Amino acid sequence: MPHVLVTGGAGFLGSHLCDALLAEGNRVTCLDNFYTGQKSNLASALTSPLFDLMRHDVEDPIRMEVDAIYHLACPASPVHYQRNPVRTLLTAVRGTQNVLDLARETGARVVIASTSEVYGDPDVHPQREHYWGNVNPVGKRACYDEGKRCGKTMAVCYRERYGVDVRIARIFNTYGPRMRENDGRIVSNLCTQAIAGEPLTIYGNGLQTRSLCFVSDLIDGLMRLMALNKQEEPVNLGNDQELTVLEVATLILELTGSKSQPRFYPLPSDDPRRRRPDISRAREVLGWQPKVSVKDGLAATVRYFAERVPQKSNGGARVHPLPPTLVAR
Repeated sequence: MPHVLVTGGAGFLGSHLCDALLAEGNRVTCLDNFYTGQKSNLASALTSPLFDLMRHDVEDPIRMEVDAIYHLACPASPVHYQRNPVRTLLTAVRGTQNVLDLARETGARVVIASTSEVYGDPDVHPQREHYWGNVNPVGKRACYDEGKRCGKTMAVCYRERYGVDVRIARIFNTYGPRMRENDGRIVSNLCTQAIAGEPLTIYGNGLQTRSLCFVSDLIDGLMRLMALNKQEEPVNLGNDQELTVLEVATLILELTGSKSQPRFYPLPSDDPRRRRPDISRAREVLGWQPKVSVKDGLAATVRYFAERVPQKSNGGARVHPLPPTLVAR
């Protein structure tokens, strides 16, 4: 029975990954320091005899026998990673080194969770894996952007110098149940505000674009990447359907029936103007592409937040039933 380690396993992505790995019969150890992860995300996993939960910071060395590692540990929203930029940088760099040292010692295969943020505010559109990016190395987002870039450089060095079997996923905007209400990302912001009947926060003119991938699709992509015999080039994982922020807001208002109105704020520094992955490599090498439509995925996400966000009687949400194929957990 394979023993799989998931760092950051109590987070949004990590907890869904733990559930999927357990469903396939793996023994799973979740490692998390609970800086942004939540034990409640693991309610289902904790009922399994194949699941272990370890409170541990990846900045400290890791000792265990494992067959595979998914390295997801790192704050991923600007609100959280800018709260302590030094810690974010050390998690992305020193934490990745500790994971790679463990893989070197045990012979474990590793999937490293990189990010579309390595492309910065891109001058190339859509973004393909060979694009080097346009990142401000001294901006407010640099602790995350450059930390991830350095971590991936380290992964490549460990592969070349020590033969570590590592593959890199560049993850684009992902959303779904278990996102934190206060993480400051577009979907969580707009869903919680629409449900509560509050003004919708729109940065800039709202015409900047994002490409939203539902969490179940993303997890499927990560697991396919791990299953490959070999993959040395980074692989974009994301939805290649591009929407403006205003279009996302309109969809959420439609799904909630909310009367909330947009309220515009200055665009944060270094905020990407356009974001859309070229997923040709994922289609070719993984046989993967997103299956869940943005509307269906947002419906599941709205339902999740509706159970957690207080609703106002004047202008708040009237949440519609979920599509039968999606369950918000």
